[in-house]
Formats: sequence, C-alpha cells, structure tokens
Amino acid sequence: MDSEALRKLFEAVRSGGVDVDEAIRRAAVLPFLEVEHGRIDTHRALRQGIPEVVFGQGKTAEQIIDIARALRSAGQPVLVTRISPEVATAVLEALPEADHHAVARTLWLGPGEVPVVGKGTILVVSAGSADRPVATEACEVARRFGNKVDLLQDVGVAGIHRLFASLDQLRAARVLIVVAGMEGALPSVVGGLVDKPVIAVPTSVGYGASLGGVTALLGMLTSCASNVTVVNIDNGFGAAHVATLINRL
Repeated sequence: MDSEALRKLFEAVRSGGVDVDEAIRRAAVLPFLEVEHGRIDTHRALRQGIPEVVFGQGKTAEQIIDIARALRSAGQPVLVTRISPEVATAVLEALPEADHHAVARTLWLGPGEVPVVGKGTILVVSAGSADRPVATEACEVARRFGNKVDLLQDVGVAGIHRLFASLDQLRAARVLIVVAGMEGALPSVVGGLVDKPVIAVPTSVGYGASLGGVTALLGMLTSCASNVTVVNIDNGFGAAHVATLINRL
C-alpha cells in the first residue's frame, strides 16, 4: 500500500465504487502482515515512499519464498538483495516468474518495466571492475525504485583521463553514486567536478592496508569535496535508496 493506492481507494469509496466494508478489508493489511518467518511491513511505501526490501543474506529459500508470497498477496513488488546463487536457484524453482540478477545479487518479483518517477538520471560511477558487484547492486535497486540509471565503469584515479573523458555525462546526472575501494579517492575527484549530490560507496576491495574497506570509508568521510556524503561499506542498496529520494525532490 502506497500513497497512490490509498488515494485511489479513498476516491473509490467517495464515488461509490467501493463500499466502506470492502475498503476496510483492503486496508486491514496495514501496517504489517504476520507470516511464519516475520512481520512484513506493508505500510513502508506509504510512510517512506519506497516499499520494504528483503535483505537476503542469511535467509533460507523457504523464508524468502514465504515473505515474497506475502508481499505479492498485499499487492507489492518484491526486491531481495544480497541473495546467494544457491538460495536464488531454490527460490526460482518456487517462483519462476522472478528475475535474478547474479552480479547484483538481487531478485525481483514485480513488473518487468517499472515506471520512471525520478526527475533526472542517477549515474553510478565505478572505480574498477572489482567494484562491479556493488555498483551493479546500486544500479538494479535504483531501477527497481523507478529511476533512469546510467553506469560509468572503470574510471578509477589510477587512470584519471578515463574519467575526464566522460565529463558531460557526469555533469548531466541529477545524482551520482560513486563506488570505489582501495584508498577511496574517486568520490572526492567526482565531487570536485560536479554541482550535484555525490553518494560515496566504499567497497571492501583492496590489499591488506585497505582493511576490508575501512580505509576507503575513512577517506571518503574526510573528503574535502563538500557535496560528498557516504554510506556503509559495500552498501550499494543504501546509496540507491538515498539517491532515489533525492531524485524525487
């Protein structure tokens, strides 16, 4: 249930197309559904503009199937993040209509084409090929949230000329998500080139002193580019969520 669905329900009651008892029945799923493996928040899209997303890491196929069916019964799309290949295979056997993106580690159960509601383009900028899973997660989530998304890959600071060759694309975006590991310098460079919000995503890519992404995280947090903000290590989902909210303003 989101604000548009609730508005239509109220209008149907006002016009006489839906009686009060039926409206109450439809609204009875608010604010959550009780299922075997948890409580499903069907009220989140109404409160926050984006429906609940299932974090797949650590969940069994049976748990995800149960949750997905409950969300679909409530008329909501299903987006699962961080789903392992083995669990995804088992889920697809039960829900063959779902779409699994192996690189992004996401699973989607909903319309093939999500209407674009964002006002501009979200550009995901990836430093290197090793950052691709996190960058692709950000792309997939942002698309499923109704954004036009572009991806600019392999433009890390070790070959900065590759980034400068795409200045027009950088400056045309409304929001930028910049994904980088190692020392995490790329978001600062991008931030200094554009007048738009830059959401930095540190990744756990790098040798020993990168400390599993902590070095990149600290570098991004101490960026001298004032338009750079930072999400958690490897959190492509969180970056896409925030970028979506910005892109709707």
